[in-house]
Amino acid sequence: MVHNVAAPDLKPSRGSALKGIGAIVGFLVCVEIASGALQGYYTPLFTDIARHLEIRDADVNWFEAAQLTVSALVVPVLARLGDVIGHRKVLLIATLVTAVASWAVAFAPNFWTFLIAWAFAGFYVVWLPLEVAIIHRRTDGDPKRTRMAAAVLVFALELSVIAAALTAGALAETLSMTALLSIPAVVVTLALPAIWFGVPEVPPARKASLDLGGFWLITLALALLMGGLIVVRLDGPTSPWAALLLVLAVGAFVLFGRFELRHREPLVDLRVLGAARQWPIQLTAFLLGVSVLGAQIPLSTFARTDPAVTGYGLGATAASVSSIIGLYVITLAIGALSLPTLAGLLSPTGALTLGATLVGLGYLMFLPLHDGLSQLMLNMAVAGLGSGLLVAALPAAAAAEAPTEHTGFVTGMTNMTKTVGGALASSVFAIALSTTGSIDADAAENHASLGGYMTVWAICGASALLAAVVLALRGPRRLEATTPTG
Repeated sequence: MVHNVAAPDLKPSRGSALKGIGAIVGFLVCVEIASGALQGYYTPLFTDIARHLEIRDADVNWFEAAQLTVSALVVPVLARLGDVIGHRKVLLIATLVTAVASWAVAFAPNFWTFLIAWAFAGFYVVWLPLEVAIIHRRTDGDPKRTRMAAAVLVFALELSVIAAALTAGALAETLSMTALLSIPAVVVTLALPAIWFGVPEVPPARKASLDLGGFWLITLALALLMGGLIVVRLDGPTSPWAALLLVLAVGAFVLFGRFELRHREPLVDLRVLGAARQWPIQLTAFLLGVSVLGAQIPLSTFARTDPAVTGYGLGATAASVSSIIGLYVITLAIGALSLPTLAGLLSPTGALTLGATLVGLGYLMFLPLHDGLSQLMLNMAVAGLGSGLLVAALPAAAAAEAPTEHTGFVTGMTNMTKTVGGALASSVFAIALSTTGSIDADAAENHASLGGYMTVWAICGASALLAAVVLALRGPRRLEATTPTG
């Protein structure tokens, strides 16, 4: 569908919106292909990037920390801004920033410019929430069509992750580093015309202002929190600087909460987030981040560990690890695509609960089953199915439970809470796997204990099962009980 510039402030009728929704989803798939390129392409190249920038392999961890920090800071602001000025406009802004950052990554001359550019590429995390908000508004809040669109978008994302990883591996030995890193920048840049020409704007539900005071307070609170977690990773949990930053973060969040509750147009509407049907979704997103964002590096290092040296691990090659990651991503895609069917069979709440249960089961299976590649792949397949189901379902569920003028905000918050959950878990897991209690160069040369890996898997499994219990107690909506298809 071509963007209608002649009448941008006319809300489309329900019939016209439904008629063109397939074309809109098709253009948004282009954006998710770009997202998959960013998430899958660089992973096989990190060692080569470290050599290119003349840094230690351990310094690559700063890329993750920087991008998670920026993502946590920008998502709530951009998500709320979408409700204020229009979701399509903010999607264009976020994509433009990501495209510029991706080109800067390709041509960065040193570590610090690369790190800054890499961090700003984290703007992509708001894409999926904004896309779900766009679909939700275009379908007049039809939950069934929103879930279907979300499933298609996540399916396209996961397939793109696989294709990007395979492409990077195939080209790594034939192209220069600048040429290699330019490929995802090209893909992201091509997403801009897809949005501009293919996604029409739906005007905001009502005029609202942006809460700048809330913006600065939450920026301060999140910056203190993420900074504290970074110091924990560097200096260990006994660091006084880490403790100081985390205490200040708690104080800043308290101040932010009080400010927002008094504000007429809050940046983060705590009353919306605290609603009985909404907070379990946001808590589930936070708990999902523990495994989806926090556990991937421990799984990779466990698989690469030589059992002849440590008595545990698989001694897997890089190719074997790639096959594990590939299987995991494929099951994520299958889980996402199954969302509409499972929501119809079980109810939307039942599908969410099943997804969280599968994630918990998959990670708890690691406790007895971790002695062979087939066991590891089985565990990851179970966890992947549940993770894919949740990744697709959470933003759609959040939108369905929010006032129309807050759809972008609540869908964006599912990504922000997931990011914070992943950052917190990543710091905890780094400590659990450290042999010295600190994340330094000497510690990185030592092997983690099997008990550390057991701790990681137990936390991932327990957090997912807690989410399943919260969702089960939340129960189905009255509409779900009478109309299973939503």
